[in-house]
Amino acid sequence: MVGKASAATKSFDVKRFCRDYQVIRPDLTRLTGYSLRSVDKWAAGDKPSTAAQKQLKELVRLFDGLADLMESSYIGEWLKTPNDAFDGSTPLQVIERGESDRLWRMIYQLQTGEAM
Repeated sequence: MVGKASAATKSFDVKRFCRDYQVIRPDLTRLTGYSLRSVDKWAAGDKPSTAAQKQLKELVRLFDGLADLMESSYIGEWLKTPNDAFDGSTPLQVIERGESDRLWRMIYQLQTGEAM
């Protein structure tokens, strides 16, 4: 899984993350709030800033949680699909608005069987 490898090496592998979760780089920019230029630099081997590393670590944790619920290769498509659980917003829009706690709540509810 990409998250466990990334956490172990403390570096973010853009190419692997995008391949494993079927996320395109423009969507990664939306997920992180960083520019495509920054994402391209990370893909070329530049180390993200400390702030970016923290954000990327949280993103990997979230995607690892989602991968516990669905095939990791489906996550990229799921991110862009309107979802009734998010009032018709896509999960990507929810993350962009800084509401990733809503995804964590969904993960928790699905893992525990708690009513949504």
